[in-house]
Amino acid sequence: MLVWLADFSGTFPVLNVFRYITFRAGGATATALLFVFFFGPAAISWLRIKQGKGQPIRSDGPQSHLSKRGTPTMGGLMILSGLFAATLLWGNLRNPYVWTVLAVTVSYGAIGFYDDYLKVTKQSHLGFSGKARLTLEIGIALVACSFIMQTGPAGISSGFALPFVKDWMIPLGLLFPLVGAFVVVGAGNAVNLTDGLDGLAIVPVMIAAATFGFISYLVGNAIFSNYLQIHHVPGAGELSVICGAMIGAGLGFLWFNAPPAQIFMGDTGSLGLGGLLGVIAVATKHEIVLAIVGGLFVLEALSVIIQVAVFKRTGKRVFLMAPIHHHFEKLGWTEPQVVIRFWIISVVLALVGLSTLKLR
Repeated sequence: MLVWLADFSGTFPVLNVFRYITFRAGGATATALLFVFFFGPAAISWLRIKQGKGQPIRSDGPQSHLSKRGTPTMGGLMILSGLFAATLLWGNLRNPYVWTVLAVTVSYGAIGFYDDYLKVTKQSHLGFSGKARLTLEIGIALVACSFIMQTGPAGISSGFALPFVKDWMIPLGLLFPLVGAFVVVGAGNAVNLTDGLDGLAIVPVMIAAATFGFISYLVGNAIFSNYLQIHHVPGAGELSVICGAMIGAGLGFLWFNAPPAQIFMGDTGSLGLGGLLGVIAVATKHEIVLAIVGGLFVLEALSVIIQVAVFKRTGKRVFLMAPIHHHFEKLGWTEPQVVIRFWIISVVLALVGLSTLKLR
């Protein structure tokens, strides 16, 4: 919204600063951080009163988790509120990519919210029907990816880019929305599975957001994209503002989610933020890079898939408990050890993902 002030830069030259994506991304980061930081305590108190017993804790999980009973969930409402407030204030609302990302984020957040609501009210881990939930996620992702394909530049709008390759893309044609939807749905659910320990999901999400904020800026800039020989997507640079807002909102939430957590993110946040990362990756033509940068999320999702598949076939478990962060807890790692070591892995993977920008 504030970008419109740049229209008056002819009269007031200082207002020209609002044209710069870097300035507005910084403003969005600070705004989202302060929003969540100041409104967080009131939100936590309100959720604690409304939820009573809070998020149900698995009795078959690590015994240390039993002390978390009564902790409210749906902390994703705090994150998404800060993210939306900052984006609407600092983002260019004329940009179609902004609205596409926000639409997917709020839609996935709403699905997660309903799932959280059912779990809290019924005090059960059985929330929203898995099939119904997945159907909604796929439908939303298909619409968003179809819009991205129509909005994208001619020649590459339906192409699937490969890291380390300069110019060639896999021409998907009408299959592009299907592949894009797979990325968005996969990202949403992978982040959702990662959210199981205090601070475990939010920091890797912020690391991925910072990485894709940088990638979005480069992809949207014709000079930088040409220099790095990556595909130029006009308008994609504006997604850096959303990534900045995500980082700020995440930092604000981490203040309250740090061990011992005062509130859990819940599916409201994890599903919405995962969907956000997925659709940004599709818009910037860096879907495979998301799998690298978000390798921790991929690992968490694969651990669940492998555990379920092997158990159904043989009756035996590959991991002591899935997702894999619980496996390490069962091995004797403390919760802070698991969380911090997984953060380190996320940083390393982000650096590997960024290296694909130059190694072509």
